[in-house]
Amino acid sequence: MKRDGAVERSYDRSWSEIETMLEGAVDRLSQWKSWFAQCQKDGDRDGMKEAARNYKALEGVVKTLRWTLGEKGVPSPLD
Repeated sequence: MKRDGAVERSYDRSWSEIETMLEGAVDRLSQWKSWFAQCQKDGDRDGMKEAARNYKALEGVVKTLRWTLGEKGVPSPLD
């Protein structure tokens, strides 16, 4: 971070890198959903909380990456 508060960005990510990151995020989203279901089945409330938190966070990541790639129908991640 620069002294004046501005963040220095390289802007050197390729579209392919972003698409790969999206695929990974979607995979992890599925894993956390499965983990939640398993924890629910086992009665593991702490595990359910962790899975739900991570799932919701990854939903935001997926929406942001889809928005960044210009996917049609994806509203601003801030909405």
